[in-house]
Amino acid sequence: MDRVISPATQRRRQFRTWLLGLGAVAAVLGAALGLRRVLQPSLHRVDIRTAMVETGDVDATLTAAGTVIPAREAVLTSPLQSSIRRVVLAVGTRVRPGQTILELDKDLAASALAKLDDEQLRNQNKNAQLQLTLERSLTDLQAQQEAQALKVSSLQSALRDEQHLLGIGGGTAEAVRQAELNLRTARLEAGRLRHQLANQRQASAADRRELSFTVSMQRRNIQEQAGKLRQANISSQQPGVLTWVNDNLGATVQAGDALARVADLSRFRVRATLADAYADQLHAGDPVLVRLGPGTDLRGTVASISPAVDKGTVTFYAALDNDHYPGLRANLRADVFVITRAHRAVLRLRNGPFYQGGQEQPVFVLSGGRAVRRVVRLGDSNTDYVQVLSGLAKGEEVVLSDTKGYADTPALRVE
Repeated sequence: MDRVISPATQRRRQFRTWLLGLGAVAAVLGAALGLRRVLQPSLHRVDIRTAMVETGDVDATLTAAGTVIPAREAVLTSPLQSSIRRVVLAVGTRVRPGQTILELDKDLAASALAKLDDEQLRNQNKNAQLQLTLERSLTDLQAQQEAQALKVSSLQSALRDEQHLLGIGGGTAEAVRQAELNLRTARLEAGRLRHQLANQRQASAADRRELSFTVSMQRRNIQEQAGKLRQANISSQQPGVLTWVNDNLGATVQAGDALARVADLSRFRVRATLADAYADQLHAGDPVLVRLGPGTDLRGTVASISPAVDKGTVTFYAALDNDHYPGLRANLRADVFVITRAHRAVLRLRNGPFYQGGQEQPVFVLSGGRAVRRVVRLGDSNTDYVQVLSGLAKGEEVVLSDTKGYADTPALRVE
């Protein structure tokens, strides 16, 4: 027969049922939370780089590859065709003005100078011979002119005699006409000799000038060759340090070939190259930042720009404000940043792999153990900083590492 269940037993059974239900609900909730935790992507804090949004300056720059070069460098060239006989100074030696650096073989130059001297002596001998010839020709013409003048005077007397005889009936008209013809012919000959003498004098003067020019040109050639011979001992006119010398003894060099370089290593400038695609953004006078290494930045300006494009690059030179900085060395590589725009006291963020180069892009902001995806607007940038236009506030921490693989993920766990 059935027995009545006591109230205490009923309460225990009801409590057990409630516990089982609550346990089942808790298990379902735990499983859901665990599954969500497993399915949600995560980042390890040690594997990512982050930075705080801060206020500061951002300069929009063009990046160029630069080389430090001396502010002043003299290139010493060969004054003549010769060969290298002896190298007096070694690279790195401090050079005084007038000090011999390198000696060229002088034999060929001395032989050429002797040949020029011989040619000058021959020209001078020709000049003397020409003077004698011209004087003899002029003397002959003057004698012929004087003789013709006497002949004209004689024929004039003969004409007067014939005319007198004709007047007293002792002569004939034919004799008078013959005397007039002889006189006219003599006068024409006298005129011809007079013009010939004048032309001869002009020609003589022209011949003298031509020979004088020849002698003068030869004299200049001798002086030039003598100067080259004196310059066969290569020296610098300015003090400095010998940075390069052609030490290939016996090598043949042509006139104008570089033999040595002497530089003033107390002052420097920078030669830089930039892709020609950015040439229209480069202007003389633009401020530049020269980075020698981490934490070593020097300010300067664009001094000059080469007008020619070589292999897709434009070359320009930058003058440094502190051109005697101790860390400057000849041929030292440096990064050169040409500042095209400057923004002062703006929100900025450290540049990093996250930056895609556009104005609007997603970034991940750390908040409460998560990295939350947020679309922000960015402005100008350089290798150090990116300008923040909107979407971020000062003090927020942003992931700088590359997160392109999570572009569509609204949030990430940060462990």
